[in-house]
Amino acid sequence: MPDLITSLLATGSGGIVGLVLGLVGGGSSILAVPLLVYVVGVASPHVAIGTSAVAVSASALGNLFPHWRAGNVKWRCAAVFAAAGVLGAFAGAAVAKAVDGQKLLALFGVVMVVIGAVMRRRREGRGNPDVRLSSETARELLPLLLGIGFTVGVFSGFFGIGGGFLIVPGLMLATRMPLAFAIGTSLVGVAAFGAATAASYALSGLVDWWLSGLFVLGGLVGGLVGTALGKVVASRKQMLGTLFAGLVIVVGLYIIARGLLALTATQP
Repeated sequence: MPDLITSLLATGSGGIVGLVLGLVGGGSSILAVPLLVYVVGVASPHVAIGTSAVAVSASALGNLFPHWRAGNVKWRCAAVFAAAGVLGAFAGAAVAKAVDGQKLLALFGVVMVVIGAVMRRRREGRGNPDVRLSSETARELLPLLLGIGFTVGVFSGFFGIGGGFLIVPGLMLATRMPLAFAIGTSLVGVAAFGAATAASYALSGLVDWWLSGLFVLGGLVGGLVGTALGKVVASRKQMLGTLFAGLVIVVGLYIIARGLLALTATQP
C-alpha cells in the first residue's frame, strides 16, 4: 500500500487526467504514464504502463455509457474491431515487456509528439450515419475492421495507451461512419485494449493495483469537475484542444530528453 504522499499524488494525477478528459474530450489518457513516472514516482516504466492501462480501460467504460444512451455506438462494428484489437494488444504488450524501460519511455515520448501533432489537425464529421455491419456489408467492412483493429491494438498494447486518437480515424476509414459515431464506438475498443494490456502486464506482476484504484478514483472526480467546466467554456473547446495538443508535444519532448539522458548515463 502506498504512503500518504504517494496516494495523494496518484489521486491528484488521476484527477488531472479526468479534468482534461472532461474539458477537451478523448486523448487525455496519454498523460497517465508520464504523470505516474515523473509525478507519482513509479520507478519502473513497465509498471507505469501496466498501471495506466487499468485506468485507461476504466475511464473508457465510464465514458461509454453516455454515448450508448445517445445512440452513438455501432455495436457490431465495435465488437469486431475490439476483438481483433485485443489480440493485437496482447501481442504489443508482450513485445513491450521485453524492451528496456528507458528505451520504451523515449519511444513513448516520440509517440506523444506525433499524437500532439495529429490532435492539432481538425477532423471532419461527415460520413454515413446509417452504416452497419450486416451480411450485405460484411464482405466490404469485415476485412477493414479486422485489419485496422488488430494494427491499432498492437500499438495500444505496446505503449499502454487507449489509442482513441487512432481508433477514431481507423473506424471512419473502415466504415465511413461520422465522427460522432466513431467517437462513441471507439470507447468500446479503448476499454477492451486497455483491459487486454492491463491483463498482460498483471500476469507479469507489472500492475500496482493500489495506485490504479487511486488514479481511477481521482479520474472520476476530475471528470465530473471537467465536464462541468466544459459546459461553461464550451465556446472555447477548439482553443482548449489546441492548448492540450501543445502540452502533449511539450511533455513528449521532455520525456524524450529524459530518456536519452538516462540511456546515455547507462552507456559504458
